[in-house]
Amino acid sequence: MQRQNYRAQTVIITGASSGIGASFAQALAARGANLILVARRFDRLQQLAGELEQRYQITATAIALDLTSPHVGVELKKAVVDAGLEATSLINNAGFGTFGEFVDEDPARLSQEIAVDVVAPVQLSSAFLPDIIAARGFLINVASMAAYTPTPRMAVYGATKAFVLSFTESLWAELRGTGVTVFALSPGATSTEFNAVVGTDDATAGARMRTPADVVATALSHLESRNPGPSVIDGRSNRVAASLGRLAPRRTIVTMMHRLTDPARRAGANA
Repeated sequence: MQRQNYRAQTVIITGASSGIGASFAQALAARGANLILVARRFDRLQQLAGELEQRYQITATAIALDLTSPHVGVELKKAVVDAGLEATSLINNAGFGTFGEFVDEDPARLSQEIAVDVVAPVQLSSAFLPDIIAARGFLINVASMAAYTPTPRMAVYGATKAFVLSFTESLWAELRGTGVTVFALSPGATSTEFNAVVGTDDATAGARMRTPADVVATALSHLESRNPGPSVIDGRSNRVAASLGRLAPRRTIVTMMHRLTDPARRAGANA
């Protein structure tokens, strides 16, 4: 049963130019929601906005924004107000990862990763929650399966997603009774540009890929459920893995993950 009145919604989606963000845009537009699409690649946003407006007779506004900005919440709120819009819901989807031994990583790149994956969701949630509460809308923060285990060679990415999961579940508890739906969405390996940005397929350790449409279907099914919980994991095998991870000793889990993310393991398997 569809509980959401999507036609009353104006939804901000970050990272909307491709992958899961673009799939969210397609699915929500098909349900009648108006959209505010946010990413750096303005041309792609404009093209997507135009296609969705023509196909679904909704309003889609493209806003180009660098999510590494230290004042990203204030900047996006101003851009939305200047456009004469009022957001009712927010999907913090934008994010990226880095792969490699931590000692070899570029500190500047790691700072950008933390800015996009942690600081931006916090600032945007803070900036728009009053409007979301007033509209009884929804807030979805995209975490990852990496939130559930230590992730050697992606130490910072895993830590950022663990933060997003904990942060969002705490908001779920704080906002109960307000009429706002809040939850963290945790995809596993998904066929997006994630590996291309990271620079290697080792980032997903050869896992079987889900599609962005699969992930969005999981999220919207959870959103439309009678009593949505604080988090949802996409894919049955991912849900099983997360459950097993809670049972095993931390030493066992991190050792296993270190083996799984070893490029030499995949090179040997592909030889």
